[in-house]
Amino acid sequence: MYFQERRNRQLQHILHFLKSLLRLPPFSSRNTIEIPRLILTALRVLVETRNLAKSWPSCLLKEMGRCGRSKVAILLPFLVLIWVELVACKFLVEKNSLRVFTPESIKGNYDSAIGNFGIPQYGGTMAGAVVYPKDNTKGCQKFEASGISFKSKPGALPTFVLVDRGDCFFSLKVWNAQNAGAAAVLVADHLDEPLITMDSPEEGHASAEYIENITIPSALVDKSFGEKLRKALSKGDMVNVNLDWREAVPHPDDRVEYELWTKSNDECGVKCDMLMEFLKDFKGAAQMLEQGGYTQFTPHYITWYCPEAFTLSKQCKSQCLNHGRYCAPDPEQDFSSGYDGKDVVLENLRQLCVFRVANETRKPWVWWDYVTDFHIRCPMKEKKYGKECAEEVIKSLGLDLSKIEKCMGDPDADADNPVLKEEQEAQIGKGSRGDVTILPTLVVNNRQYRGKLEKGAVSKAICAGFKETTEPSVCLNGEVQTNECLHNNGGCWQDMVANITACKDTFRGRVCECPIVNGVQLKGNGYTSCSASGPGRCRIHNGGCWHEKRDGVTFSACLDSEDGKCTCPPGFTGDGVKNCEDINECKEKKACQCNECNCRNTWGSYECTCSSGRLYIRDHDTCIGQSASEVKYGWGAVWLALIVLGLAGGGGYLVYKQRLRSYMDSEIRAIMAQYMPLDSQNEVANHVDENRV
Repeated sequence: MYFQERRNRQLQHILHFLKSLLRLPPFSSRNTIEIPRLILTALRVLVETRNLAKSWPSCLLKEMGRCGRSKVAILLPFLVLIWVELVACKFLVEKNSLRVFTPESIKGNYDSAIGNFGIPQYGGTMAGAVVYPKDNTKGCQKFEASGISFKSKPGALPTFVLVDRGDCFFSLKVWNAQNAGAAAVLVADHLDEPLITMDSPEEGHASAEYIENITIPSALVDKSFGEKLRKALSKGDMVNVNLDWREAVPHPDDRVEYELWTKSNDECGVKCDMLMEFLKDFKGAAQMLEQGGYTQFTPHYITWYCPEAFTLSKQCKSQCLNHGRYCAPDPEQDFSSGYDGKDVVLENLRQLCVFRVANETRKPWVWWDYVTDFHIRCPMKEKKYGKECAEEVIKSLGLDLSKIEKCMGDPDADADNPVLKEEQEAQIGKGSRGDVTILPTLVVNNRQYRGKLEKGAVSKAICAGFKETTEPSVCLNGEVQTNECLHNNGGCWQDMVANITACKDTFRGRVCECPIVNGVQLKGNGYTSCSASGPGRCRIHNGGCWHEKRDGVTFSACLDSEDGKCTCPPGFTGDGVKNCEDINECKEKKACQCNECNCRNTWGSYECTCSSGRLYIRDHDTCIGQSASEVKYGWGAVWLALIVLGLAGGGGYLVYKQRLRSYMDSEIRAIMAQYMPLDSQNEVANHVDENRV
């Protein structure tokens, strides 16, 4: 596996070097002699590996149009060989789901390839009605010239325009449809082949006028599906589809890992301008997400290496570091003037080391400060691009310059540079991520981003990488997504009285989940029901039970000790949920029924009084007298009882004391007998002694 990856990288670098040669001035006798050596080296690699990138031939052929016939004649055999050898390179096409709702004849799910321009709605969906223009079916001309408009009428679905592939750039088709009012564009392939990625064209003045202004999403569909769409539309059927980007980015947990493959060169046309503008615009959001622990960002830089046969050539020496191991194209595409490719590689290496040193200090977001400051303070066009200006920026950010220099190593050494070597290895795709072949490339959760490199569009892609309900607040503002809970409460359960809802807005759409309110978890399906349960449930809208307040007194049928049950309180009867009716204890003879009792019903209870000045004992439902004689007699009985108890207690104490003393005397005598003789024993002993004497 390692050998194949290494050969794949080697072939990439050979082809890139070939592309650089196509941009050379007319061949001299010296570099004409070197060309066969390059071809032989490439052929040797072709024999050993068949893993080629499909995007190389078109790129090289595009360059052929810019060079002289002498170069083409020399290099054409090699280009043909490359074209023939095109097989499975690990270039993964990023897809989104397309679902047809009507008509029934083509209803179902289909794959489509996300266009690498415009703004895909990552994490969301878009429904629309498909139309196929009668004229300008390839979309290469302005639709307005033919009087065609795709603007949808009020209340109607947005318009998705279906155009055929061919005759012009993909991006131009989308641009023309956007100007005519289209909400999205579907490009039908005219070749029976697997889906490919629609990329933006190479730098040029024509594309610069529109490429950065495309704001609608686009997708390529395969030939067979395109034919189905055209057939249904030709029959007059209404074709309604839904573009779904919700699963375009994996969203496993509450942290998003993303990386940006970039370059420090700021003089490469429209793409460089868009990249630098993005870095400045996205810097604040990126740093906030990183500082909050929501994301883990890693920058990367693409390098090539010079074919072994050319490491000593002037071209390799000017474009590469470490004896041809790490190369970049000439910024001005002119080997004889301006900055060289090795200047770009050196700055790329410095920016990588800035990130590593900043990461060691647990402040990786400082990389964004450095690259934006470097672009502003050290531009190529002002001839400030280089070490001196870069070190001033590093010092201004408080970074350790010595650590950065140590990280960079010796660019002239004939040895591998650990940092740049890791970058070359990371360029090879692993898992669900394909090889990085497009620059710049954004990778979110190991899935390559497709679309315009713009703050809003990239924010959507990153926010789509969070697990539902774990998104940071920045992902839920109106600029990034629409709050679906604002319309009809998202179709979820709600308690308008308590102002509680089960609708929870997420970046990917709303979810209906019973919420936690004041520490109490509501339970239910979230769509039609949510009810409080467990301790404290009565604090939430009285647990859904009956309650009523009268004259400052409140009764409730909710009990925290009963899980979800509503029980009418004492003095009431009912279901406990909708009603609890007062019980008339007097009428139903449930209390205050003694002969001297007088009963009066109250709300939730009763009042009972006794005749003849007696006292009512509620627990026994009886009346006791409280006249003076009765009171006097009562106190006499009490005193007599106390005297009897006192005498009994005193007599018991005397008996206890006597028994305790007798017991202690016997115990003491037993102990003393073990250590000394008693009086009778002494007498016997003495008598014996006298006889002996």
